[in-house]
Amino acid sequence: MAVAIAAARVWRLNRGLSQAALLLLRRPGARGLARSHPRRQQQQFSSLDDKPQFPGASAEFIDKLEFIQPNVISGIPIYRVMDRQGQIINPSEDPHLPKEKVLKLYKSMTLLNTMDRILYESQRQGRISFYMTNYGEEGTHVGSAAALDNTDLVFGQYREVGGLMYSGTTSLELFMAQCYGNISDLGKGRQMPVHYGCKERHFVTISSPLATQIPQAVGAAYAAKRANANRVVICYFGEGAASEGDAHAGFNFAATLECPIIFFCRNNGYAISTPTSEQYRGDGIAARGPGYGIMSIRVDGNDVFAVYNATKEARRRAVAENQPFLIEAMTYRIGHHSTSDDSSAYRSVDEVNYWDKQDHPISRLRHYLLSQGWWDEEQEKAWRKQSRKKVMEAFEQAERKPKPNPNLLFSDVYQEMPAQLRKQQESLARHLQTYGEHYPLDHFDK
Repeated sequence: MAVAIAAARVWRLNRGLSQAALLLLRRPGARGLARSHPRRQQQQFSSLDDKPQFPGASAEFIDKLEFIQPNVISGIPIYRVMDRQGQIINPSEDPHLPKEKVLKLYKSMTLLNTMDRILYESQRQGRISFYMTNYGEEGTHVGSAAALDNTDLVFGQYREVGGLMYSGTTSLELFMAQCYGNISDLGKGRQMPVHYGCKERHFVTISSPLATQIPQAVGAAYAAKRANANRVVICYFGEGAASEGDAHAGFNFAATLECPIIFFCRNNGYAISTPTSEQYRGDGIAARGPGYGIMSIRVDGNDVFAVYNATKEARRRAVAENQPFLIEAMTYRIGHHSTSDDSSAYRSVDEVNYWDKQDHPISRLRHYLLSQGWWDEEQEKAWRKQSRKKVMEAFEQAERKPKPNPNLLFSDVYQEMPAQLRKQQESLARHLQTYGEHYPLDHFDK
């Protein structure tokens, strides 16, 4: 009973305050919420013809209930310069690259192809633990790398080694050292194979977790903008990584912060074993760009000239205008996802053979070179032999070198080693002293 009486008093008090507040707001000249936005109060909205004033979107009013269909716009077209026979389709789109540069593109792609074959077989023989090939996608990273400046920052995923190969700053010996994890490996044997990095080329070391490089790349691009560094950041990823939350966060930050970044998506048809038909329902990845306010284009990733043109123009505008660009390069992953994958379980041999024989980026560029008179069959045979010899020499050299000293497990993280880490190092030393005969310590650097 006492609680009920107290509640009634509170209600009457609140009711009295509410009535007093209403009287105060109704009084002419009274200060409060009614007078907090004088400009908005004076604005007149007398007609349905007035444009919406909502701050969250720029649009027009309609008087008919209608949901937007997901495919209301036909598929975004695919920009290309060469057809499958290496013929220039529109002369005005020909980049007119000099012979030396086109040959460099071709030799980088074929050298990468040779290295892939040898390292793939070496993994199958148990010589290295893991590998990922680039078959069919060589044009995407080699073509884009050729359009970048030497100061540009690169965030790769798994299949961008062609960019490092084209730059010439990373030798075959260093690629092999990384895959073997020997004493010449810049990462000191701490990374999985194909997780490359190169300080001289501004190529940030690859990390395994999917799509984590995307928001990191945006942060680097924002820093470059703040520093007025006149450089662009390019961030590579696959269509599968575009389904990660990191991708969406990165797109939105890049657009709202107006960052000079190129998002380069290699749409190769499969996210490991998941085909694009199960990966998304929209029109690929390029269609997402406008939703974030990002300039976007879809290109033929098997056309190295189309990739080059798109990346070059995106770079020019990203630096000049401080805005992000999204390039979706349509290609096909001819090889297995990795040595841990057997793609015959989810796609046919005929499908793979079509792309390998009918629409391969290396074959297309070779057709172009032959038509220009810059290449012939004898040069092809000689180069294939020479490139294999170069790869095998680097391969044999890497295999002979010892592994890094086990103590390097504990270095390069802290300036001064914490006590807990020191205990672990001492524990390892005691363990190896006691049981060292069970470990191949003679394969490690002393």
